[in-house]
Amino acid sequence: MIAFLNGELVPEERATVSVMDRSFLYGDGLFETMLVHNGLPFRWSEHMERLERGAEFLKIRVPFSSASLLDFARELVRANQMPESLLRLTLSRGVGVRGYSPKGAEHPLVVMTLHSAPAIDPANHPRWKLLTASFRLPAKEALAQFKTCNKLAQVLARAEAEAGGADEAVLLNTDGYVVEGASSNLFWIQDSTVFTPPLATGILAGVTRALIVELCDELRIPVLENAATPDELFHAQGVFVSLSTLGAVEAASLDGNALKASRLTDRIRQAYLQLLNRVSA
Repeated sequence: MIAFLNGELVPEERATVSVMDRSFLYGDGLFETMLVHNGLPFRWSEHMERLERGAEFLKIRVPFSSASLLDFARELVRANQMPESLLRLTLSRGVGVRGYSPKGAEHPLVVMTLHSAPAIDPANHPRWKLLTASFRLPAKEALAQFKTCNKLAQVLARAEAEAGGADEAVLLNTDGYVVEGASSNLFWIQDSTVFTPPLATGILAGVTRALIVELCDELRIPVLENAATPDELFHAQGVFVSLSTLGAVEAASLDGNALKASRLTDRIRQAYLQLLNRVSA
C-alpha cells in the first residue's frame, strides 16, 4: 500500500509519524473519511470545507491547498489502483513542546491513506440493529462540529454496540436527547416528514447528513431539526442513519425493539445512489 505523507507518496512502511506528534499524544488534530467512487473522492469540497473550518477553530495551519490535496488524492488512488475505496485524510498539529501547550508546533502534518470500501448493493440494502450507548455526549459542545482525532466516546459506544450484537450505537447527550450514531448521523420519519437532531444538541455536522437534506429538498420531502428522546424513535414511522461509507442505512431495531420501515427511506437511499452513480473520473 502507498500512502501520502506531507507532499510525498511513500510505501506504507515508510509512512511513519513521530511518537512526539500531538495527534498521537493528545488527539490534537482533525480527520475526514470519504468515499472514493470511479476514482474520485465523493463530496471532496464539502469534506475539505469542514476540515478547514475545524483547522481555523483549532488554530492549525493546513499546509496544502484543497486543490493540491485533491490532485494528490487522485494520484494516490491511481498509484494504489483503488478507484472504489475509502480515503482517510488526517491533519495533525505536528510536533511541539512537551505538555498541552501548542507552542512550537509549527509544522503541521497531513496524511492520506486508502482502505477497502464496503460494497453497496442497490438490490440488497442493509438494515442495521441499533443500541443505545451508556456514554453521553456534552450538549452544546462546540468541538462536536468537527472530526477531531479524539473520538473515545464514539470508540467506546461502538464497542458497546458490537458487544450487544448491534451494528451501530446511538448516543444521547447530557440533556437526554438522541444525538447521533457512533459514526453516523441520525434521522427519523413522522407524518411524512424527516427529522434530524439540531447541531446545538452536540452532533457532528455530517457531510452526508447535509446531502440527505439536499436530496429531501429535491424530492419535496419536508425536513425539520428537532431534539428527540429515545422514546420518540420507538414510535417513529421509520429510522435511518447517514454516513459517508454507505449513504443512508435503514434501522431495523433499537435496543432489541423492532422499528417500522418507511418507503421514504428507500426513496432517499435510491436518490443517493443515483447521485453517486453520476460521479465519473
